[in-house]
Amino acid sequence: MSLIPWLRWPEASPRLSSRSPAEMVLETLMMELAGQMREAERQQRERSSAGRKVCTGVDYSWLARAPRPAYDLSPGERLQLEDVCAKIHPSYCGPAILRFRQLVAEHEPEVQEVSRLFRSVLQEVLERMKQEEEAHKLTRQWSLRPRGSLATFKTRARISPFASDIRTISEDVERDTHPPPRTWSMPEFRAPKTD
Repeated sequence: MSLIPWLRWPEASPRLSSRSPAEMVLETLMMELAGQMREAERQQRERSSAGRKVCTGVDYSWLARAPRPAYDLSPGERLQLEDVCAKIHPSYCGPAILRFRQLVAEHEPEVQEVSRLFRSVLQEVLERMKQEEEAHKLTRQWSLRPRGSLATFKTRARISPFASDIRTISEDVERDTHPPPRTWSMPEFRAPKTD
């Protein structure tokens, strides 16, 4: 009896993710928010412990256990943020995260301010999506609009700058005047008059 059937790895059937792209964007953005909130809370704890060290001169950080998160989103606020996150197109998820990280690094917000900062980034992204969609819609309308060819335009309007039915004063004046004499270094050329 051969041991090969026993040693064979179970073949995993290639499955596609059962989650939609909108669900993945929602989950990714909310995980980013939770991570940034934890980081802001950690920095806030470090700042407060550094302040205590300065005041007392004693470091008891080795004695302290990792505290539980003190701040969490209210269920209503979480639902509102999830609703806004669900509207974000997957192609805008990465830029939204990068912008959020940039703003967090610049402002170093308190834990309570992180969700407001996150909401402002999501609003920026939604506005940019709306502007780009409107621009795309306008270009689509412009490209689908029927246009006349140049040949039809040419037959409708003939432009001839030298042929005119309207008599001008300058034509009358030019016809009656003689050209000014040339300077002595230039020979004078005259066209034969034909009347």
